Amino acid sequence: MKGLLAALLFVAAVDPYRQPREDMVRDQIAARGIQDNAVLAAMRTVPRHAFVPDNLKARAYEDTPLPIGHGQTISQPYIVAYMTELIRLKPGSRVLEIGTGSGYQAAVLGCLTREVHSVEIIPELALQAAQRLAALGYTHIQVRTGDGHDGWAEHGPYDAIVVTAAAEYIPPPLVQQLKDDGRMVIPVGSPFLVQTLVLVEKRDGKVRTTSLLPVRFVPLTGGRGD
Repeated sequence: MKGLLAALLFVAAVDPYRQPREDMVRDQIAARGIQDNAVLAAMRTVPRHAFVPDNLKARAYEDTPLPIGHGQTISQPYIVAYMTELIRLKPGSRVLEIGTGSGYQAAVLGCLTREVHSVEIIPELALQAAQRLAALGYTHIQVRTGDGHDGWAEHGPYDAIVVTAAAEYIPPPLVQQLKDDGRMVIPVGSPFLVQTLVLVEKRDGKVRTTSLLPVRFVPLTGGRGD
């Protein structure tokens, strides 16, 4: 018993956020229906506290989005897991993320596949995310500054696309860069109001959309001169 206690204390000292992360996955994610074991493992692995400002680290594993500066947020853990499960990534999938933010969603995606490309319109956030991801060992994730409405055609087409900011419409370039049999998840609706999370599926050149649940994301800027 003493040996077990010593081991637990050692683990806590090495990673004091491990238990809060385990609790987050159990209570906020698995308990609400996320079943993909690879997604659950990724959520247990990625240190969310490393992607939030220092003054918010104590709240890193709460069931809520948190501000990261520049009017942007890191998404609620459940929503990150839900969107990741929806796109059904495989180890060889090529995935595009629109709205890098802190880099947290990209890191989760990077646990599931070796080819992740992420676009962020705010240069400071793009640079910070790229540096943070590299420091944490996610060297296979590429980040660039750009308008998310345009996607990243150079590396397309993509098996999956995850958009982490709300668009007033589904950008046509993203649909074009989605592979046949690909899946995209995107919040659609007016800025700063409740939007709808939409699943976009492309099959035989045809596009089908399915409305899933109400969400609230910061707006996808750029596009029509925003």
